Amino acid sequence: MTATKKDPVIVVLQLTGGNDYYNTVIPYNDPLYMDNRPAVGYNLEDCLKIDDNLAFNPHMGPVKELYDQGKVAVIHGIGYANSPRSHFRSMDIWHTCEPDKVGTQGWAGLVTREIDPKKENVLTAINFGHGLPRALALTGVPVAAIADLSNYGVLTGITDQSQRAKALDLFSKMYAPALGTGTVTDYLRSTGMEAMIGADIVKVAPERYSSTVEYPVSSIASHLRDIAQVYLADLGTRIFYTQHASFDTHAGQAAGHPKLWKDVSEGIAAFFEDLHAHDRGDNVVMYLFSEFGRRVHDNGSGTDHGAAGVAMVIGDQVNGGMYGEYPSRNPEDLEQGDLVPNYDFRGAYTTLVEDWMGMDPIPIVNGNFEKFNFIK
Repeated sequence: MTATKKDPVIVVLQLTGGNDYYNTVIPYNDPLYMDNRPAVGYNLEDCLKIDDNLAFNPHMGPVKELYDQGKVAVIHGIGYANSPRSHFRSMDIWHTCEPDKVGTQGWAGLVTREIDPKKENVLTAINFGHGLPRALALTGVPVAAIADLSNYGVLTGITDQSQRAKALDLFSKMYAPALGTGTVTDYLRSTGMEAMIGADIVKVAPERYSSTVEYPVSSIASHLRDIAQVYLADLGTRIFYTQHASFDTHAGQAAGHPKLWKDVSEGIAAFFEDLHAHDRGDNVVMYLFSEFGRRVHDNGSGTDHGAAGVAMVIGDQVNGGMYGEYPSRNPEDLEQGDLVPNYDFRGAYTTLVEDWMGMDPIPIVNGNFEKFNFIK
């Protein structure tokens, strides 16, 4: 199964660590903002005004430009009830759509299986970065994990396929005492050969790639450039996943958070510029999310774990604008000092799965949830 130019493609950009919603989309006309952010608040005149009430972080200029072009949907108050404020549990919930129990099936893995149930293309889904996010993990579904496209491979020093298969099998047995013979080992055994085949295929992407677009020097820009190379090589990949860290800004936020958003915004702008320079991109949407927002009142140096957050969807086929309602900042409306989520994150997935990918979302998100019409 090979995707055509017009098959819908999704790029997921995970903002790992808990992005500060309150300093990303800033309610600059609300006096409570400066009251709550004496240490990490922005000068209001520096904020990139969206309307009479809200503004983007001053370091999100490239995203603001895309927003002004009608290509950015901002989803307010996203999350789920009773946030545990734990990185691991919160990310697990986002990845498996299971807030009430520990899930075992990643939502993007389920989408991958739906796209390619016979595993005809081992590059249907690719993670750019180290490891494999739970969102893509599903037994029997091959997913390539590429830290650096220029050096990607699996046991590439072994050229004979049978010898490579034996090496992979030995590798999995080495870890069996620690991991058992359960999901992890089964996953490695079932996808090892597919991963090696994928490595052999994907190496053509840099060879086919030529661009005049200069990407910034940052890890996220490098990942997005790798994604552009594979996408433009027409290898049939439909789900691209990557992440940038760390948005866990307990301390030093005044310096750290602006740099994070500068790198992300510039990388996104270069990515879409690259696609457009190749007359491509009309079938690509990018989804940005983080596991939770952060505490409303800063701690003197940064912000602690919170609840409600913000998500964004970017692309030519996006109905740009504001979706949902910014949660109340009034002290009596906060829970444990945090903004209260008012939009279930599974609703955003529902729109992406149903309106963009053209699939039944219910078995993927585990239920019916309110959709926003951010896809044209």
